Amino acid sequence: MGGKPTILYAKAALDGIASIALTSTLGIGVIFSVIPLFLYQGGITLAAGLVSSVLTESVITEMNAVGGLLIVAISIDLLGIKRLPVGNLLPAIFVVVGLLWAFGMA
Repeated sequence: MGGKPTILYAKAALDGIASIALTSTLGIGVIFSVIPLFLYQGGITLAAGLVSSVLTESVITEMNAVGGLLIVAISIDLLGIKRLPVGNLLPAIFVVVGLLWAFGMA
C-alpha cells in the first residue's frame, strides 16, 4: 500500500535470522512455524487490501513509523540489550490509526 515494502524486507530478514538461531537450538520443528506465520501475515495483507480505501497517506506513514519502532524493539530484544514485550506492543499499529482519525489528521 505504501509503495516499496522496505519495512517488510527488514522484518523478513529479522525473522530469517531468528529462525536460523531457533532451529539450531530447538530443532527442525521451527520450520513448521511457517504455517501459522503465513496465515497471520497473509491475513494482515488481505485485511490491508480491504481497508486501503479508508487509509490515507498520512495514516500509512504513521503506521510505517510504528512498524519501524517495533522492528527496533525486536532488534534490541534479539541482541539481549533489554527484554521488550514486542507482541504486547502490536496493537500500537492500530492505535495510531484511531488517534489520527480522532485528532482529524487522517
